[in-house]
Amino acid sequence: MPSAVDIRNVSKSFGRGAYAVEVLKSVSVEIAHKEFFTLLGPSGCGKTTLLRLIAGFEAAQKGQILIDGVEMSSLPPFQRPVNTVFQSYSLFPHLTVAQNVAFGLEGTGASRSEVKRRVGEALEMVRMGDFECRKPSELSGGQQQRVALARALAPRPKVLLLDEPLSALDLKLRKQMQIELKQLQEEAGITFVFVTHDQEEALTLSDRVAVMHQGRILQLDDPRTIYEHPSHRFVADFIGDINFLEGRVDTRGVIALKCGAVLADSRAGATHGDISVAIRPERAKRVPTGQGNVDGTLIQSVYLGTGLLHQLRLPCGSVFLLREAAAEAAPLPAHGGTVGIELPAAAISVFAS
Repeated sequence: MPSAVDIRNVSKSFGRGAYAVEVLKSVSVEIAHKEFFTLLGPSGCGKTTLLRLIAGFEAAQKGQILIDGVEMSSLPPFQRPVNTVFQSYSLFPHLTVAQNVAFGLEGTGASRSEVKRRVGEALEMVRMGDFECRKPSELSGGQQQRVALARALAPRPKVLLLDEPLSALDLKLRKQMQIELKQLQEEAGITFVFVTHDQEEALTLSDRVAVMHQGRILQLDDPRTIYEHPSHRFVADFIGDINFLEGRVDTRGVIALKCGAVLADSRAGATHGDISVAIRPERAKRVPTGQGNVDGTLIQSVYLGTGLLHQLRLPCGSVFLLREAAAEAAPLPAHGGTVGIELPAAAISVFAS
């Protein structure tokens, strides 16, 4: 069975001659049927350009894009079995909710009764069935986003493309819509290709995440692997908070850090010489002074509601972040006091410098 989307060695440049900029560099990836797949990366990494290539709004200079096994290069956007939800909702202000959702269906040759039935199904799917007679100006931002989703889903595309569709919402509504969007994808049973620069959003929604940087996919994995076992220093730094500690490793896998800690990790043996060790703040452990890998001086401790975030100064001068659950936290020394830090071998990642 072919993949829902199969991207094969796709390259794309903007500009000409000396001013040409290659925004996608031989990108290849297969996206499965019914998968919630996310393209994640900073601005300018190529994620939106790749989405536009799938939609047909841009043409690749090299490579192929297949949807459900069919090569798409000769097909314009309106003939591709995809629909796109953009950052702006792009609803027609003079049409009702139902008329906005029906707009794309009316050009497909469907009968009036079929259009009405599909509009009703799409609005029920996004929980907007009671709002079909309202105008967009009478809806909240979250409600307008649901209407845009219903309009995109009504023609029953094989793939739904979403270009940062939640970016205009406030934080609380955005988190609510993340949960609803995942539920909607499971109910619709179609492939979602989602573009975002928000790491938490990608980890919350996705079955798999492709982390992009400078036109390439650096890592393609499930969210837990991306977060806990990054394969590149850029991925580790881009996804959430992390500590980097500089040092050297020998051929036995013994790591000597500049902060004074010595770690033994058999995985590091293949990386000889200068290295960086990365560890998440919540994976480090606070222990009594002298009982961990290194001691740090407490700079400050911040209460976050669900936990505490400690800033510690290491002997080498680096600042180290350590996060722990508030309910389990032992009493802290006064600011300027000494705290022991344990760096579990299973929680570290090692990168060549």
